[in-house]
Amino acid sequence: MAVWIQAQQLQGDALHQMQSLYGQHFPIEVRHYLSQWIEGQLWDAIDLENPQEEFKAKRLLDSLIQELQNKAEHQVGEDGFLLKIKLGHYANQLKSTYDRCPLELVRCIKHILYTEQRLVREATNSSSPVGGMMDSMSQKYQQINQAFEELRLLTQDTENDLRKLQHNQEYFIIQYQESLRIQAQLTSLATLPPADRQLREPALLSKRATVEAWLTREANTLQKYRLDLAEKHQKTLQLLRKQQTVILDDELIQWKRRQQLAGNGGPPEGGLDILQSWCEKLAETIWQNRQQIRRAEHLRQQLPIPGPIEELLNELNSTITDIISALVTSTFIIEKQPPQVLKTQTKFAATVRLLVGGKLNVHMNPPQVKATIISEQQAKALLKNENTRNDSSGEILNNNCVMEYHQTTGTLSAHFRNMSLKRIKRSDRRGAESVTEEKFTILFESQFSVGGNELVFQVKTLSLPVVVIVHGSQDNNATATVLWDNAFAEPVSVFRSVSQEISARAMR
Repeated sequence: MAVWIQAQQLQGDALHQMQSLYGQHFPIEVRHYLSQWIEGQLWDAIDLENPQEEFKAKRLLDSLIQELQNKAEHQVGEDGFLLKIKLGHYANQLKSTYDRCPLELVRCIKHILYTEQRLVREATNSSSPVGGMMDSMSQKYQQINQAFEELRLLTQDTENDLRKLQHNQEYFIIQYQESLRIQAQLTSLATLPPADRQLREPALLSKRATVEAWLTREANTLQKYRLDLAEKHQKTLQLLRKQQTVILDDELIQWKRRQQLAGNGGPPEGGLDILQSWCEKLAETIWQNRQQIRRAEHLRQQLPIPGPIEELLNELNSTITDIISALVTSTFIIEKQPPQVLKTQTKFAATVRLLVGGKLNVHMNPPQVKATIISEQQAKALLKNENTRNDSSGEILNNNCVMEYHQTTGTLSAHFRNMSLKRIKRSDRRGAESVTEEKFTILFESQFSVGGNELVFQVKTLSLPVVVIVHGSQDNNATATVLWDNAFAEPVSVFRSVSQEISARAMR
């Protein structure tokens, strides 16, 4: 059911809250007469913090105004005449309000829709499993977007505090220079006759005492400002970690699991656009806070004041570096998996993507990605961060590809279009194990820098397990192996001895 239809059934305080969402900035009549059109637009696909998205927002504003004008033109009769005038007025009003800042219109409508959905959800106990699932998804998305808004406000707050700190510190330095000048004048009095010295010295001593007292007070104030700013950054980083955990450990892992099940004929895993927009918001917020912490460190070095701030800033810098490292390494993913049944001497394709590549300007120095095939044992050792030799388990032709940035979609990806497995090196098989039970994986590796070589990352990602065959007669058994693995593998695992774990469950 459309959200607006349900919103009109709200009562009491919920109805009052819903009505308070509207006003001159967005009349409730526009919501009513364009409800279907409004709820049909992809407002969440627009990144409010990206100025380059403004043209999308402008297009939505123009479409909204056109829809209003069309609705006005179709009004007939006496009541229709008044409504026609009113809707025409609203069209002009919205154009005047948002024409120079269309992203604010998107922000306004997103807030309205999220709030309406929350009010409807709170007022309705859904008994439908599907409805409950959709409500749960909507609620999760709302929580993610609310957390991003909180992060935006926190980051803006610390930016304002940092500017205030810088201004106060600059004034402190000026006054410190003044104290040095006064001291120099006092020193020079020694060369004057006693009468002249006695005449000028008291005023200079009084002035020095006043300035030094002010410097002492202001030094304590600056130290408090620095500590308060560091505490705010700690709070921001805690929320950043929490938000990143939700996006990477929940949403991205679920997408990978859907991708794995899609290999068994399940529903498509879905696009990456929303995930990428979230990851890019994370990257932008992390980088802004990292730059703020570096500026705070520069101010501390410029004017050292004894205290715990140096240790706090070192901890903050270490934490923010860990956070951005986790984000970059986790968002290097395989968008299009190679075939899980891989025949030698046969062309195959794959696509890898860096979800934060565009936001961090990685494409300014396009990284190269290398693909190699490794065994199940090598993959397990890699996942445990054990030292492994760089030996591959075979030879892949055309296994190097440069990542390309696609301006229209904002994606950074490498498309391996013509890979071919020239040969495979198998392990010693024991017992009745068949070649169609032996699993391998394609390892994709790359290295790139962020922020003008400030940070250099080595990233790796593993494909879903593949079984290598040399003849078409092996295809069915190989397919059975990967189907079984896809169905029962843990979402975070690449390899497992699935049959043994299923047997162990059955015995308990």
